Order: sequence, then structure tokens, then C-alpha cells
Amino acid sequence: MTNFIPIFPLGIVAYPGEQLNLHIFEPGYKQLIKECTEKNKPFGLPPIINNRIGEMGTVMQVLEISKVYDDGKMDIKTLGISIFRILETVVQVPEKLYSGAIVNYPLLTTQGSASLMKKILSKIRQMHRVINIHKDFQKPDEELCSYDVAHHAGLNMEDEYHLLELEHELQRQEFLKRHLEKMQPVITEMNTLKGRVKMNGHFKNLGSNK
Repeated sequence: MTNFIPIFPLGIVAYPGEQLNLHIFEPGYKQLIKECTEKNKPFGLPPIINNRIGEMGTVMQVLEISKVYDDGKMDIKTLGISIFRILETVVQVPEKLYSGAIVNYPLLTTQGSASLMKKILSKIRQMHRVINIHKDFQKPDEELCSYDVAHHAGLNMEDEYHLLELEHELQRQEFLKRHLEKMQPVITEMNTLKGRVKMNGHFKNLGSNK
């Protein structure tokens, strides 16, 4: 399917299933959100990578307008629905203050490897323990997919965007696995450093060399 959607480019990557809270203050985006809410229509969130709008983005549905300020600014809650690919950007939509795009929707596969996902979760949790973070994914482990954990795997924004480009769940899982394997020496070193720091100030039992 190909159609037109309003777009809200941002310097972040969002994924399907992700709940994202946004503060809206620019006139064009206030208009966009108001119209999407009134007509119950989604908008597109393409990431801005290296000062350029990415070809891929996430379709977002407005769940609620949580607060409207006196000056018209607003806080909103949104939910990622699906992925789109920009075919053509409409920089200035007629009679509107926002941009739009002609897009299509890649067919995503959600079936991955349960055993691979288990390994990914184990590595993510190992990293979180080292940096003293506890993350509740709000789902049983067996229901989690790559989109649910990607923001918590230590990816930079370019890597997060690359994961967005991958249409198959198994590809996304393999990408996360390779990334976490590359991170392993760093995690190990951080764990060692953490142990050294904890030893500072402790009495050391130093015997003689005899």
C-alpha cells in the first residue's frame, strides 16, 4: 500500500510497540498533532540522522494529549504501530504548517529465534548489572522481540536506525547478538574496574615474600 502521511522528523528512533512521550511546541507540529487527534489518524516519525531525514520511519498513533499549556504547547503520549519507507517527501503540504511524505509499508516478519532472544536478553541483563541498571520490560521474556529491547542494548543512534531498516526479526536478532558480542570486552573491563574501585579503602592482606 502507498499513501500520504504527515511526518514529524525527530532526532530519535522509535520502534513498533514503543510508547513515546513527546513535548510539542513548534506551530507546525501543534497543528499536526491536533489534526491527527481530531481525525484519529497516525503520523510518521522519521529519524534525523546526520542532519538528514532517514528513508525509514515509524508510524505513530496519538494515544492521548496529556496536557495543553496556556501557550498551546502540549505533552502527548504516542504508540509505534508499524514501519514505513519514504518514497517522496512533501516539504510543504498545501495550506498546512507541516511536512508530509508519500510512503509505502514494508512487510515485517515478527517470527524470530526463541533461543537467540534468550541469549540476547542474558547479555543485556549482564550489561545492566555492571552499570547498575534494572530494566523491567513489562512483558514475559518469551513475548519480547528485538524492538522491545533495542533501546536497552547500548546501540548508538546509527545502529538503532540500521535495526529499523531490517525487515525480518531474525535479522534484527542477529544484529543485536553481534553488537552485544562486540560489547563484551567493554562489559568485562567495566566489571573488572568496578571490582577495583570497590577494593579501594579496604585493608589489604599483604604477606611477606618469605
